Amino acid sequence: MSVIDSPLEMEVEELRRRLASDDSLVVLDVREPWELEIVRLSGTLDIPMNHLIERIKEVPQDRPVAVLCRSGGRSMKVTQYLRQQGFSNVINVAGGILAWADRIDNTLAKY
Repeated sequence: MSVIDSPLEMEVEELRRRLASDDSLVVLDVREPWELEIVRLSGTLDIPMNHLIERIKEVPQDRPVAVLCRSGGRSMKVTQYLRQQGFSNVINVAGGILAWADRIDNTLAKY
């Protein structure tokens, strides 16, 4: 599937399903360190959005990548940027960690 054909976003329910069934999926969390101290998902690759250009080599091109932020705005920008850089299997998590806390795990802190 080409970048043009692949969906730009997935819902948090799809992320949960894919995390349970696809161990190659990388969740790229682009929030700031102070945000990660409040709430985080385990096993994420944490690269703040403003450090992405200098750390882009840490993002695997040979694995599917789901990009996560607080509410979906920053992660959408990062998703679009990575696709422009040739990452073909990258998708935004709609609603971010707030949607995860609302619809998947309501024990998580919201900010």
